[in-house]
Parts: sequence; structure tokens; C-alpha cells
Amino acid sequence: MTAVPSLGGAPVLVLKEGSQRSQGREALHGNIAAAVAVAEVIRTTLGPKGLDKMLVDTLGEVTVTNDGATILKNMDVQHPAAKLMVQISKTQDDEVGDGTKTTVVLAGELLRRAEDLVDRKVHPTMIVSGYRKAEDEALKALDSIAKPISLDDKATLKKIAVTAMNSKSVSDAKDHLADISVDAVLQVAEKRGTKDYVDVDLIQVVKKQGGGALDTKLIMGVVVDKEVVHPGMPKVVQKAKIALLDSPLEIEKTEIDAEIRITNPEQMKAFIDQESTLLKEMVEKLKSAGATVVVCQKGIDDVAQHFLAKNKIMAVRRAKQSDMEKLSRATGARIVTSLEDLSPADLGEAETVEERSIANEKMLFVEGCKNPRAVSVLVRAGLERAVDEIERSLHDSFKAVATAVMDARILPGAGATQVELAKRVRTYAAKVGGKEQLAVEAFADALEVIPKGLAENAGLDPINVITELRAAHTKAEGTSMGLDIVSGKPIDSLKKGIIEPANLTTQAIRSAVEAASAILRIDDIVASARSTGAGKGPGKGADKKDEGSD
Repeated sequence: MTAVPSLGGAPVLVLKEGSQRSQGREALHGNIAAAVAVAEVIRTTLGPKGLDKMLVDTLGEVTVTNDGATILKNMDVQHPAAKLMVQISKTQDDEVGDGTKTTVVLAGELLRRAEDLVDRKVHPTMIVSGYRKAEDEALKALDSIAKPISLDDKATLKKIAVTAMNSKSVSDAKDHLADISVDAVLQVAEKRGTKDYVDVDLIQVVKKQGGGALDTKLIMGVVVDKEVVHPGMPKVVQKAKIALLDSPLEIEKTEIDAEIRITNPEQMKAFIDQESTLLKEMVEKLKSAGATVVVCQKGIDDVAQHFLAKNKIMAVRRAKQSDMEKLSRATGARIVTSLEDLSPADLGEAETVEERSIANEKMLFVEGCKNPRAVSVLVRAGLERAVDEIERSLHDSFKAVATAVMDARILPGAGATQVELAKRVRTYAAKVGGKEQLAVEAFADALEVIPKGLAENAGLDPINVITELRAAHTKAEGTSMGLDIVSGKPIDSLKKGIIEPANLTTQAIRSAVEAASAILRIDDIVASARSTGAGKGPGKGADKKDEGSD
């Protein structure tokens, strides 16, 4: 129970019994400590030499990865400031798909530097103001060093994909996977007005254990996780004409209860024959339109299956809506909601439609589409965890290439961009003056945490590395000098092909400053008493309350 003294000296109760409150320095230091702890967990995963984390959930499921977004998503973080770090990693992952580690590590370093300034009597508001000015200067500098690329330059796009996968455990197959990433993203890219746009969700990823990482392949079409409904149907159809139905091939039941009186066998036979005739007419409609493959989102009656098989029409039923939409984009077919409206113009085309057994599961492969606007990637690996890691790596490379397609500018990797930005922000700090100058200088120092982290994880001396990189960047042509983690010496990142999309670093800096500013502005934490009502676990009542108020 928290109390404050009244005018007469008697305490006035303000908060409910069991509530906890921390104020001022105590609140700030607690928040910073929690956020920095999360950043430290991620820091050791930075770069090609970064280490993995083993995450075990409440059910005992094990995930081994060094993907920043996956680590933070699966960590059961309780502290509110630490949750902010998880949120910025999710924002980075949603926006550009890569750079989550950079964002979190940079935010943690900004807070660590801010804590030193607070101890030197610099007010948090002054620090936030300095960070904002430094952010603006850094983003201006970033725009000046970013280099434009052509979308026809597949070699550069491949380098972006390889860089995105360099820190992953799939480095042995990264060239193969990078080729798949570039081809897949360029295939689904489309013009919207004057800009290029990529919806990565149009790249379907199908995971199947077995084979090796090099067996992963791009399919110019769609894989439907369904099997052919009738054994008498063909298993392969060449030059397929595909009908997509959002209506059942069944006799619909009446909405109201009805009673039909049948007094002799002939009436019964006529009733059954009428149902059969209606289903036969449905199949004839499909056949007359020229369909050789039918993908139905609803059910297909057993009798209709018989007539389809008799007419050598392949069919699958209860396909997912997302698969139907991808099939429509890949084959050019129109999803028909009423069989009566079906015409030859509504049919899609594919070179081959085939039922195949992959890892003991039957699936329908729709391949050889002329100019598919949706594609699939079949991921293979010997272990289930390896398959999951390849999927995560592909996700990062898809998003990185897509970001480069939508904003056709690149920056040097290997810490080169951060060292150059730090140099320019330091030069700018002298113009700011006052206590804000200290915050701007702290921002510049914080940027260098990325090359320092790369050096530490490679077993190099971070002080020597930073000193040599700073010296390299003082030269006019040194803006792209990054760290060679093998030799420990500066290298030209652009010439070595270590590049990343400009928007990745832009978003990382914005998110990191946003998180650091939000945490620095907090000087009071009031935690409500947790509910211990019957039938509720610890804190469940409070969580529900929170959900409702969001």
C-alpha cells in the first residue's frame, strides 16, 4: 500500500494494497538494466561468427537459432522495458525483415550511454533531445552515402540476399538460397504507379523434412498441400486448364426441414437418379468449359468424384483460401463462386499439374505457369530444426531483397555504415554545443557498437578494430571500409559484396532511438497488485484487464 503524507501529517492512501512503485533514478536505472540485458543476449549473435541460442518453451519444444526476431519472440520476457525491446525487434522484422539484432543492440547501447550521462547530472529530456538531433543528422548522412542500384542488376541483389544470410547457420547453401530468393522476389514484384512493390506473402514456403539444403528449390507455380480426391483420376495432367471453384460440387441441403413421402421403389430410384443427374450436369459444365484440373475450396460429392474421374478430370477439395488466391495469381484463373458462371476465359493454365509424394505426404504441384505472380519454395533439409532455420533465413533474404527492390539504394555492410555515420555525427556534435552535445557524442559512440560486436564475436580486439576503422574512414575514399572478420583488418565492403538495403539501417536507427527515448522519459513505475482470484493463474486477471484496455 503506497501512502503520501497529507498537510496535517496523516498518510493519505493512494494506491491499492500490494501495488509497487519505483520513482526517479531507481525507475530509470531499473528500466535501462532490463533493456540492456535483452540487448546483451542478442549482441553475441551478431555477424557471421555470432553464436546460437537454445530456446526451450513450456512444452519442452527446443529451438536452436541466432535469428534475432525468433529469439526475442520466444523469450518469455516479463519486464515492461524489456518488452519494449521485443516490440522494436518485431517492428523491424515486419518492416524490412532483417536488421532486428542491429536495432536491439543499438537501442541497448544508446541506453547504456544515456545512463552514464544521467550519472553525470545530464537530464533525460536533454539526452532525448540530443539523440533526436543526432538521429536526424545520421539519416541525412545515410542518404548521402547510399548508392542507387538497378533492379536488372541481379548480381547485386544476390549479394544483398547473401549478406542477409551470412550470420545464419545455412552459410553452406547460402549461394543456392540467395539465387532462389532473388528469382522469387523479382517474379512477384509489380509496378504500382511509378514505384515497384513486393508482397513477400505471395512467396509460399513449403517445409518438408528429407534431402539436404541444396534440394531446396523454387517452383514457378504453387504447391497445394492436398491429394487428388479419387484414385481413378489422373495423377499427372500436362498443358492443364485449371478451374478454381468457391462453390461445392454437391447437392445443397435445404434450409428448412422437409419431408418427402416415397411409396414405392420406382420413386426412390427416380429421386436418387435426379441427384446423380444434377451432379453429372455439374461435371459436364466443367468439361464443356475445357477444365482438366479442378481445385475446389468446398466439398466434392462422391458421385461427382466418380463422374470427374470418368472424364479424366483431376480434382482436389477443401483447398485453403490463401492457396486459392495464390493459384489465381500464378495460373491466371478466376475464382468462380457459381458453376453456372464458369466459362473458358475463367480457366488458368499450367504446364504440369502433378500429385507427388514428399516425405510420405501427397501434395499437388502446379508448375510451369507462364508468368506467375505467386511462386512457391520447397524447403528441404535432413533435420526438422534445419528446415525451420532455412525458412527463417529465406524470410530474411526475401525481405532484404524486397526492401532493395522497393527502395533501390544500398549501403556497405560489415559495420562500415555505422563507423561512417559515427564520424559524421561527431563532427556535427561540435555545432550543437551545451549538454546536448554530450548526448550527440554518446549517440556517435553507440553507433560503433555494431563493428565492436562483430569484432568481439570473431575473437578480435574491438579497440584495435575500431581504431583502424576510424583511421580508414578519415580518408576521402574510405566511406565503405568495414571489418574483415577473418583478418581483423579494414576491407572495402562494397567491393567485397557485403551490402545491405539502405532502408534496413534507416529503420534500425529510427526504431532504436524511439525505444531509447521512450524508456528514458519514464521516471515513475506503478505496478498494480496482481489478482489471485480463484481459478486464475498468477497475474492472469491483470493480463486480461490489460488486454481489454489496449
